[in-house]
Amino acid sequence: MTLEAHEEQHRAAARNGDTAERRDPEPVDYAEINAVYALLAIAVIAVTRDRVREDPIRGYELPQLGAATFALSKVIAREKIGTWLREPFVEEADGDRRPRGKRLRRAMGELVTCTRCVGAWSALGLVWLRLYSPDAGRVATAVLATSAANDWIQAGFAWLTGNANETKASR
Repeated sequence: MTLEAHEEQHRAAARNGDTAERRDPEPVDYAEINAVYALLAIAVIAVTRDRVREDPIRGYELPQLGAATFALSKVIAREKIGTWLREPFVEEADGDRRPRGKRLRRAMGELVTCTRCVGAWSALGLVWLRLYSPDAGRVATAVLATSAANDWIQAGFAWLTGNANETKASR
């Protein structure tokens, strides 16, 4: 698309009440994000290929990596301490999170508020750390997996006490 055509598209959108801030991402915006992910994945493979032979990730490590990925993605996408990372891409008010901006910025806002989406990126980073620096990767994974276990235990405790309180109140 030529620059003139692109500018005309913006003028037409403005005439129709479609402000730039409200424009949805286009497929090319998601493709750009996917391209960055693919390049990072290729870089992880290239940088760690020799280390995989020395200290590969074993099957028994996958549940811990999965739990660590869960915890890291939850911190980024949902927790208050992840606000600084979401802020350029997300408007947050009264617990409501909405992607801000247009196109690529808005697509990034969708990504950083989705725990499953952030999970793919988190997994890539944790696997890279585990392969690049096995000891640091194991420590980070253990800390995050323990955090995930704490989340599950806290949720289970809240559920149990909630049910006990309901049972007590219904008597």
